[in-house]
Amino acid sequence: MQAIRVFISSVQAEFAEERKLLADYIRTDALLGKFFEPFIFEATPAVKHSAKTLYLEEVAQCDIYLGLLGKFYGNADARGISPTEREYNRAKKLHKTRLVFLKSMPARERQQKQRAFVKKIESEVVRKSFSEFSDLKAAVYASLIRYLEENEYIRHSPFDATLNPAAKISDIDSERVSRFVSVARSKRAFPLPEGSSVKTVLTHLNLMADSRLTNAALLLFGKAPQKFFPTSEVKCAHFHGTEITKPIPSYQVYKGDVFELVSQATDFVLSKINATTGERSYGVSVDVNYELPVPAVAEAIVNAVAHRDYTGNASVQVMLFRDRLEIWNPGRLPFGLTPAKLKLPHTSIPTNPLLAEPMYLAGAIERMGTGTGDIIRQCSELGLKAPEFIQNEEFKVVIYRPKPLRKRAEEQQPSSEECGKKCGKKCGKKCGKTDDFTTPQNRKKIKDYLKKHPTATVGILEEITGLSRRGVEKNLRLLKTSGELQRIGSARNGQWKVTRKPASQ
Repeated sequence: MQAIRVFISSVQAEFAEERKLLADYIRTDALLGKFFEPFIFEATPAVKHSAKTLYLEEVAQCDIYLGLLGKFYGNADARGISPTEREYNRAKKLHKTRLVFLKSMPARERQQKQRAFVKKIESEVVRKSFSEFSDLKAAVYASLIRYLEENEYIRHSPFDATLNPAAKISDIDSERVSRFVSVARSKRAFPLPEGSSVKTVLTHLNLMADSRLTNAALLLFGKAPQKFFPTSEVKCAHFHGTEITKPIPSYQVYKGDVFELVSQATDFVLSKINATTGERSYGVSVDVNYELPVPAVAEAIVNAVAHRDYTGNASVQVMLFRDRLEIWNPGRLPFGLTPAKLKLPHTSIPTNPLLAEPMYLAGAIERMGTGTGDIIRQCSELGLKAPEFIQNEEFKVVIYRPKPLRKRAEEQQPSSEECGKKCGKKCGKKCGKTDDFTTPQNRKKIKDYLKKHPTATVGILEEITGLSRRGVEKNLRLLKTSGELQRIGSARNGQWKVTRKPASQ
């Protein structure tokens, strides 16, 4: 960030010590020094230009005019104007911020022209008084902090609630707002009717004030959010191994509003992980079973986008490895929350509340702090290793992939000794998975498991029954035909429902 230049103006002889101390204070203060660069003539190296020309050039280049007024008016030029008043007039003409500090003393002690100058200033700006340098330092600090707040260099409100000084209503995509209203009415009974104006919708959502847009409005409905926030993107990478290595086999950087980012990143993951499809036994649709729980993947990504720190230079990263999926969020957990507490029931503390509310209304997130619990439960239902939540420089969610089929088969295959004991040398039974055991016992085993784990995939049912994929699918078809089992929802996000017990049991 370019430094904010502060031009310190006064009669040099009268405030020689204060000028130096004030410049040093602004430059070395832990906060002010990050934003401001003071200018005093005494610290300027010798140049060919006249002092008068140099003063006025510095005033033109500065952002803030800081004037110190005391007893003396200063040496007037041929027109009867002192350097201090000339500098003040130039700052006024160029519409610079003017901060004026008046040394406390009886008015009669000031020179006559100084009294007139003070009276002029008091009619144009608010001036503050000081007696000692400690008073001056405190007053200058307060004024500069207020400048930072008013110009939104620093803020007390959350990032998403901050009004964006560069944004206009034309930066909002009206079609995105219309789609949101339609979805929100369907998902959460949003009260505004379809066809409501952009301003009406944004005002209702507290995304607009005094015709100015909040940062959240741009992230949610902006035509080009990355124009205002270049790092509000999601970087997705797929690695064949278990470490970050180059070259990266597949790498994408997604841009757009927050809804688009979540959708694109989720689709990236689903396009890279293993998936199996059922048969078109009872219609044109086909069940698709992914190796990872799709709702958990989407939840982890939407949480990273909704709750990240948008003030930094990092982006959300989604990285798929051979053994796990990692979602990196550039931010920290809210005060009071820890990774351990995320595994337990906890309250929802959104980092960006104005951003989170429309995402809730659109059905993307919940308000109750159940997201991490849902991720844990959904992974458990698929028999996956428990996910991890890690807070380092960034917040990280790790969802573990199932072990490769070959490795699982090796772990589950009985040894030759065990096989001999179990089946005998002349046993005609086939050890391991069987092709077709459509028995009531296997169907009961499937139903019992699906009662507790309704989102289980065919692959998981293979493991708990010992059947082949073909055997599992035959049993599922029989259960659906008899009315004992029903598939609810889409292939990606659906689940099984056990409807009744057969009469024979």
